[in-house]
Amino acid sequence: MKVVLRQDVENLGEKGSVKNVADGYARNYLIPKGMAVVATPGELKVVATNEAVKQRKVQRQEQELQGLADRISGQKIEFEARAGSNGRLFGSITNGDIAEKLSAAVGTEIDRRKIVIEEPIRTIGDHPVTVNLVGKLRPQVTVVVHGIVDEEEADTATLDLVADENAELAAES
Repeated sequence: MKVVLRQDVENLGEKGSVKNVADGYARNYLIPKGMAVVATPGELKVVATNEAVKQRKVQRQEQELQGLADRISGQKIEFEARAGSNGRLFGSITNGDIAEKLSAAVGTEIDRRKIVIEEPIRTIGDHPVTVNLVGKLRPQVTVVVHGIVDEEEADTATLDLVADENAELAAES
């Protein structure tokens, strides 16, 4: 049975989409709970109209945000963070941190939820990050993380190395 979803349904689809589901699922669950209606020709026409309106809205937003995307694209954002001698950070760089620095760099507020990080940034180096503005506008920025090694930690690491070398010398004797 074809139905038009009236709200987002987990593992099925989002509001406004047309789905083909089992008759019992539609009659006994989706329709009585108001999550969907039967896909009549009139409902399908409404869905098509709503989709066209949504596409025009996205296109208009893309045109408005194209200048911002051009300013964002190719930006290099640099961070300094405490790191261990192996290059791992004590903590991570979050999308909120990136949004804050990027907003300062381009002069426009960037929502942290639009920053897409493949995996948490926990190491020193360059990391590519995507900014999902709207629709197909997804400029890339590079996050460069420089590590700051604490002197106390470096001294401790040096002492550990000396202790390890002394232990090896003692074992060899």
